[in-house]
Amino acid sequence: MKCFLWALGFLSPLLAGCARGFGHLNLTEVAFGGQKITGRPPLFVPLTLIQSAAAKGAVCIDGSLPGYHLHRGYGAGANSWIVQLEGGGWCNDINTCLYRKKSRRGSSYYMEKQLPFIGILSNKPEENPNFYNWNRVKIRYCDGASFLGEGYNGVAGLFFRGQRIWLAAMEELMSMGMRHANQALLTGCSAGGLATIHHCDGFQALFSGNTKVKCLADAGLFLDAVDVAGRRTLRSFFGGVVNLHGVAGNLPQTCISRLNPTLCFFPQNVISTVNTPLFLLNTAYDVWQQLQESLATKQADPHGYWEECKMNNAKCNAGQIQFLQGFRNEMLNVVKSFLTSPKNGLFINSCFAHCQSERQDTWFGSNSPTIRNQGIAKSVGDWYFDRCWVKEIDCPYPCDSTCHHLVKRKKRHPPSLL
Repeated sequence: MKCFLWALGFLSPLLAGCARGFGHLNLTEVAFGGQKITGRPPLFVPLTLIQSAAAKGAVCIDGSLPGYHLHRGYGAGANSWIVQLEGGGWCNDINTCLYRKKSRRGSSYYMEKQLPFIGILSNKPEENPNFYNWNRVKIRYCDGASFLGEGYNGVAGLFFRGQRIWLAAMEELMSMGMRHANQALLTGCSAGGLATIHHCDGFQALFSGNTKVKCLADAGLFLDAVDVAGRRTLRSFFGGVVNLHGVAGNLPQTCISRLNPTLCFFPQNVISTVNTPLFLLNTAYDVWQQLQESLATKQADPHGYWEECKMNNAKCNAGQIQFLQGFRNEMLNVVKSFLTSPKNGLFINSCFAHCQSERQDTWFGSNSPTIRNQGIAKSVGDWYFDRCWVKEIDCPYPCDSTCHHLVKRKKRHPPSLL
């Protein structure tokens, strides 16, 4: 190999060359996935509904057809495919699923008819140098359980058919030429990143041995961590998702045979058993998991001690930063065995962010986040094309001056679903 990129940040508290300081990006001032769009306008790709899905019972929570956005590749990328699984949280009980049923996360009736393809889906070589001319697909997320559920609640009229949606989408794409791919990459962010990990080996099984198949999970490494009140908020939440949606039957048997289904829903308990080459792109201080929905929820922090820190990492006090450093250490312990496999890749930076492959400013740009001058898009490309082993772990916050931290402003109206 021409290079070997491996910065073990957890072995050294401060790597050489790390500069102190940080910048912030205001979420209320940006568009298209939380970012300003500069340069040429993005490509907008129309929604296609999977007409064959209804006969298979592969429907959204409300019974509507699932869908995807596809932009065809060309030239050298005409026979290569990226399949991105959309993220957007989960619903863990009847009430939250009923709410989701009336949104784009539970019904194709509410989905955007066109979406901008940016970041890893961009069609511009200056924005996406490794994959711009591939066939690029975004599969919409409307089942509420990371494309893994199998069930139906007749009383509430809720369909839990995530696994069927996954299979119906794969069947349609294979019929459209993906079965002949010479290169394929499955990716997704957040709930889509978790789904990518669980479906990675199944994705590889679709192809012959002649296809180069890998998977990229962005912000999908959700941890079974203890929150600020000493409880396991996310374990309780995921337990509701697994039980309500009937997820257990679609989780890997290698995990189910030794752990309960809820624990097997957590990626940390399955990443080392995934046979397909897998790349984990994550922040050590994920703003969704750490501060908003897992470690410092309103239930865990009823007096609002963490409120300012949740809105702006620069307002976290020393005790809060110490708590978050403990979360980072837990993440690094989780990936230790994952790192031992030469086929896997890793990029964990010390930013307060979420979903870095879907944002143009973090994926590939003149000031995108880096670890030792290595950006995210280049790291993923080097790993996918076997140019390098990429196992990058950043030094602890606040040493990284390249981060695009997300600052959340309070809104006067109810927030939309994640």
